[in-house]
Amino acid sequence: MVMVDFIDRGISVATQPTVCMHCQDPVAPCAQVCPVLAIQITPDGVVQMAEPSRCIGCRNCVYACPFGVPKFDIKARLMKKCNLCYDRTVQDLKPWCAQVCPTQALWYGDYEEFMNQREGHPINVTSFGEQKVQTRVHWVAPQEEELFRLADLLEEARSGLQNDKMKPREEAWVL
Repeated sequence: MVMVDFIDRGISVATQPTVCMHCQDPVAPCAQVCPVLAIQITPDGVVQMAEPSRCIGCRNCVYACPFGVPKFDIKARLMKKCNLCYDRTVQDLKPWCAQVCPTQALWYGDYEEFMNQREGHPINVTSFGEQKVQTRVHWVAPQEEELFRLADLLEEARSGLQNDKMKPREEAWVL
């Protein structure tokens, strides 16, 4: 359940994956706002997709997620999102997205393994103005970055597009 957003289909095949960040602080906003407790969090912190037998289709989770991850399937009347391929990861297998990613832009492993195999600075705190969200999933930034500032990234991307005489498309920047 990784959503793939096309940056600008008119001129490029570039895509950006939108994966669940499995928030830990505050504890999964999507789960906190579910009035029927359809979204559960496993003991090891994996935020599960809404349980179909419980989900009432209120979409609170969609509105609460700061990363725009949960998607509401109107036909199924159900929220859908990445659950870290929990059926695989509990068997010490990689999630499918990381298993098949040809560029390894999506990568799965523990922190120590990352530090030994990958370059960059893993960060798991994202700032939304004054609100900071700590996640179990890490972004990779240049070594000098300490905090991922979403607003700064969006502004930089939009101004870059405007300088290139391209129109920014809001759906292209969903993280």
